[in-house]
Amino acid sequence: MAKRDYYEVLGVSKNASADELKKAYRRLAMRHHPDRNPDNPGAETLFKEAKEAYEVLSDPQKRSAYDQFGHAGVDGQGPGGFGGGAGFSDIFGDVFGDIFGGGRARGGASRGADLQYHLKLTLEEAVRGTTVEIRIPTTEPCGTCDGSGAKPGTGKVTCTTCGGQGAVRIQQGFFSIQQPCPDCGGEGQQIEDPCTDCGGTGRVETQKTLSIKVPAGVDTGDRIRHGGEGAPGEKGGPPGDLYILIDIKPHPLFTRDAANLLCDMPISFATAALGGEIEVPTLDGKVKLRIPEETQTGKIFRLRGKGVRPVRGGGQGDLLVTVQVETPVRLSRKQRELLEAFELSLGGDDEGVAGKHRPRQQSFLGSVKQFFDDLRGE
Repeated sequence: MAKRDYYEVLGVSKNASADELKKAYRRLAMRHHPDRNPDNPGAETLFKEAKEAYEVLSDPQKRSAYDQFGHAGVDGQGPGGFGGGAGFSDIFGDVFGDIFGGGRARGGASRGADLQYHLKLTLEEAVRGTTVEIRIPTTEPCGTCDGSGAKPGTGKVTCTTCGGQGAVRIQQGFFSIQQPCPDCGGEGQQIEDPCTDCGGTGRVETQKTLSIKVPAGVDTGDRIRHGGEGAPGEKGGPPGDLYILIDIKPHPLFTRDAANLLCDMPISFATAALGGEIEVPTLDGKVKLRIPEETQTGKIFRLRGKGVRPVRGGGQGDLLVTVQVETPVRLSRKQRELLEAFELSLGGDDEGVAGKHRPRQQSFLGSVKQFFDDLRGE
C-alpha cells in the first residue's frame, strides 16, 4: 500500500514550522500510543506512521529531500535520499522531553547543535565556484580548570538531590518517568566551587576559521553541509553539523533565473530601425550580437550556452538579452529640426501614410476607436 503524505499524516501544511510539527506529533502520539489503546490494534499502526512522518520532517536535511523527491528521497531510492534514522526512543525523548523534564541518562553524551552560516557570494563566484574562509563561534575546554568546571584545587561533591544516583523518578498521569537529576544534570556530583573563568561549564567561547569550498553553479537558497563543524557535544558527545546557506548578491548587469541569465540592453533608435551590430556583456567577456532592422523594444535575443551550469547537473543555460530602444534626450536645435523633418516624412498626422511605418501604433489606435464605438453602440 502506498504511503500517505507525511504532511497529511501530521495534519499540517507544507510550510509548518518546527514547533508546529512537534505539537502535531505530540498530539497524535498521545492519542494513538499503544499503552493507551490496548484493545485497538490499529492504534499502533497510526502511532508508527506519525513517528515516521515526524522523524523525516523534523530533520531539515531529510525534509528538504522529501519536499523535492517525495518518499523516494528519504527511502534511499532516489537523489538526495538519506538512509538510517533515529530510533523511537530518540524521537520520543526529543518531543516529550519538555513535558517530562528531558535530558539524558546519567553521564550520557549528547550531540551538539547544528549551526547555520549565511554566506554572501557574487554572481561570478557562484557560477564558477570558489573557496572562502569563514569564522564561526565555537567553544573549547577551559584552560584554567582543564575542562573540569571546578576552581583549581577543588573538586566535586555528591549531589544531595539524587544521593549520587544521577536520576530521579517522577509520576505524571499514567507515565512513570525516570529522568536525569535537575540539580546535577545526571552526573551524581556537583561542583562546589565553580571556576571563575568558565562559570563551571568547563568550556570557554572562542572562534575558529574554516575553509569552505563552494561548488560551481550554486544559487540562493542552496545549502552546503560540513559534518562535525557545528556546536560541540556535551559529555563527549559528537559535535553538530554546520550548514552554509548561500545568498547571491545583486549583480549590476545580470539577473539569474535557474540556469539562465537575463540582461536588459539599451540600443539606439537608429540601430533598432536600421539594424546593426552591438556588443553584449557575458560572464566570459563581450560578444557580438546582430540586431535586425525594425527591431522593437522588448525583443528578446537568446545567446545559447552563455548562462549557468547548475550545481545539480544539467546543460549550460542561456543568456537572454532584452533590448530596450532608448529615446534620445537633451537634443540640440539642429537635431530637433531633423527629427521633425523625419516625422513629417513618415506621414505626420496622415493615418494612412503613417500606418505603413508605425503598424503597432495604428493597430492600437484602431482598437481604441473600436472600444469607444462599442460604448456608444455604433
